[in-house]
Amino acid sequence: MAAGTEPAARVRPNVIVILADDMGIGDVSCLNRRSAWKTPGIDRIAREGRTFTDAHSASGVCTPSRYTLLTGRYSWRGRLKSGVLHGYDPSLLEPGRLTLARFLRDQGYATGMVGKWHLGLDWTRTATPGGDVDAVDFSRPVGGGPLAHGFDRFFGISASLDMPPFVYLDQDRSTTLPVDRVAASPLPRMWRAGLIGSDFRHEDVHPRFRQEALSWIGSRARARAVDGTPFFLYLALASPHTPTLPTPEFAGRTRTNPYGDFVAEVDATVADLLQALDDHGIARDTLVVFTADNGCSPAANLGELRGFGHDPSAGFRGHKADLFEGGHRVPFLVRWPAEVPAGSTCSRVIGQLDLMATLAEVLGRRLPAGAGVDSIGFLAQLRRGDRAKSGRRSLVHHSSQGLFALREGPWKLLFTPDSGGWSDPKPGSREAAGLPALQLYHLGSDPAERTNRIAAEGAVVRRMTRRMGRILADGRSTPGPDQAFDAPEDWSQIKPFRPR
Repeated sequence: MAAGTEPAARVRPNVIVILADDMGIGDVSCLNRRSAWKTPGIDRIAREGRTFTDAHSASGVCTPSRYTLLTGRYSWRGRLKSGVLHGYDPSLLEPGRLTLARFLRDQGYATGMVGKWHLGLDWTRTATPGGDVDAVDFSRPVGGGPLAHGFDRFFGISASLDMPPFVYLDQDRSTTLPVDRVAASPLPRMWRAGLIGSDFRHEDVHPRFRQEALSWIGSRARARAVDGTPFFLYLALASPHTPTLPTPEFAGRTRTNPYGDFVAEVDATVADLLQALDDHGIARDTLVVFTADNGCSPAANLGELRGFGHDPSAGFRGHKADLFEGGHRVPFLVRWPAEVPAGSTCSRVIGQLDLMATLAEVLGRRLPAGAGVDSIGFLAQLRRGDRAKSGRRSLVHHSSQGLFALREGPWKLLFTPDSGGWSDPKPGSREAAGLPALQLYHLGSDPAERTNRIAAEGAVVRRMTRRMGRILADGRSTPGPDQAFDAPEDWSQIKPFRPR
């Protein structure tokens, strides 16, 4: 049944999704008792809402996790099988693919995005493909971006803040015609060389996103007071990802390192948004989600942070890019005063891809058969926490190298001997070559993933391998008709699951 064909729902909350960039679960003080800093803004969401302690991004890196959050579909079902896009890459989202923004707009929402897109754009080229990546006509509108996928309003950047082109995009146009080039900068600033606009300074990007988000919330709050139109804001921050550039107000704030100070600035932005909802009198009827696209990056200087007694992964193994929990177990906190109990927690497994099905539940709508094919609603967990009877049965994890793991109950099966990403043992390393081909961990008794139980749990391995094969073959992991997806013959990661 097509979205929007059922009777109107009684409740249409405003929805704000705040997505931090490269921020570990241990960087939120309410989720890490040993944190070297406090995050009072994010902690306020926990105090006034529900904290999910076993929540996951769909990947250990940026682009695939953002694709999955917006579509409710595992990103590896599309053309991107590993890695991330860059600032000049073409659009990844398939034309016609239902996104969270388009779904909510169909339900009468005003939809806005501020921040980092990182899902590709269709630039107008002034040279043939394969030539100079800077050969773009910045005077022409760009296609394939937020406006093409359900957003009414967009202000942001094409990809990560360390990736050129360094220009602001307002709707579907660059705000300047960049002619200057900036040289590459090392850590902790860290950006690549490339074209830069005359109105663009890396240090100003986070404050600009904060102001644009607050301004849009204000305009929509005033509009709702007049016409009753709810809004959806997707605030996709480019921080605390590199370049690590806390503004002078926050430099030195945590007495750790620039990464810690940048986290403090992210937290202050969350606090400002919550205060804006209070000031406009719309807090009770606004559903706010705070989460991150993947775990903390080694660029944060993990060794230095350990010297301050801080672990961005909060004791979980690994970090950004990995199949280990530190790569994809992320903060996920939800506040909706009208519906969600304050100060509550939930230990059930959820994924960011579940937002689409959950908001469909909130609105009393049914998703079309080919939409949100991997999304499972958690409205029951939002309301009742661990007492909810329904929930997710399994969840696929994916790494920067395109490798898979499957979570099922307390069990986690990695279909590789290594991290799948950047931590040791690295894929292709001598250390990994001497390890069993699979890894099986019981996260209930071994959350740090130290004891591989592959030899003792053959039945569990066989069951989970069959389950992973079905998730791949069916083109979906939810009930409904099988879906076609991009599965080239040379896709080595799924060879173990192909029918013999």
